[in-house]
Amino acid sequence: MAESVVRAWYGKGTSLNLTSKSIKEVPECVSRLTNLSVLLLNNNAIAALPDELLRLQHLAELNLGNNALKEIPAVLGHLESLKKLYLFRNQITVVPPEVMGGLQNLVVLNLNHNQIQRLPPEIKSLRRLQHLSVLDNKLEEIPMELGHLTMLSEINLTSNRLSWLPQQLYRCKALTKLYVARNKLTSLPEGIGALAKLQVLDVAGNKLSMFPVEFHLLPLKELYCEGNRFVHREPMSSVQDAEVFSLKELIARFVLQEDRKKSSLVHRMLPHYPLLTALLADGSCCALCLGPFLTTWLECVHFISLKKNMKMRNALTIPVRALLCSYKCFNTDGHSYYGVATR
Repeated sequence: MAESVVRAWYGKGTSLNLTSKSIKEVPECVSRLTNLSVLLLNNNAIAALPDELLRLQHLAELNLGNNALKEIPAVLGHLESLKKLYLFRNQITVVPPEVMGGLQNLVVLNLNHNQIQRLPPEIKSLRRLQHLSVLDNKLEEIPMELGHLTMLSEINLTSNRLSWLPQQLYRCKALTKLYVARNKLTSLPEGIGALAKLQVLDVAGNKLSMFPVEFHLLPLKELYCEGNRFVHREPMSSVQDAEVFSLKELIARFVLQEDRKKSSLVHRMLPHYPLLTALLADGSCCALCLGPFLTTWLECVHFISLKKNMKMRNALTIPVRALLCSYKCFNTDGHSYYGVATR
């Protein structure tokens, strides 16, 4: 170890490798190597970092994987040049908000195999983050502020305790790979179609019953979804109640229909009523007649062949959610939508 430090000191090196040296503390002399850009301290028994490390203002990569850290050291929040930070296989339970706020140039963050229960909203400060991996932790939720990280290309949340994902996740439009296998997800939020670059999705080992609306329009190349609770294509008789739409729903459908006509008075005047515009933003359209509706709809499912419809090698058929505006549409002939039965 001493030889490595001396070599870096006299050679004014920019990289120092102290991997697997059985050290419990970072040598004090390391903080004097102010030209360092890469510092590898993985596979040791380090439980804390000295404050003097803040002198390493050129440090771009720091590997502290497989050590004895119980928390993320505060000094890391002062290393503003860090681009890659590896903290896998420690005993970390908390991600301090103040540390997140100081890592604005971070591109890669690896927190795998720890005991983290939540990520702070301050994670939104990592605006340049491209790779986030929190595999095998104890996460029960993901902050909606993750949606601020629009440069994210890969997220790995495999083997946690997540029962839902925030809608804001779909603002990460640069996302190409999303791994959320072995969680407790019962559904994926609507709007997944916004992830127009998503190529790999792993949702295996969850509790999904179907995929969101327009899921089949994604440009996926790989989909892993075994071990879920998908609905089956089993014809059953149904009891259909007479539909009586509320006045609010009838007016909303009329306004939404008129808003589609660029020359209509409704279309021209709607921008002057922001509250109404916000209300109507939650509307959708019928998968069959394409007519708009606000809140009254019939949940259905259609079965998509990954090979035929999504041009994937996988021959699997998956259920994809679809919304119909009324039983009138549902009862028309020639469509392939099934009503969802509850038993």
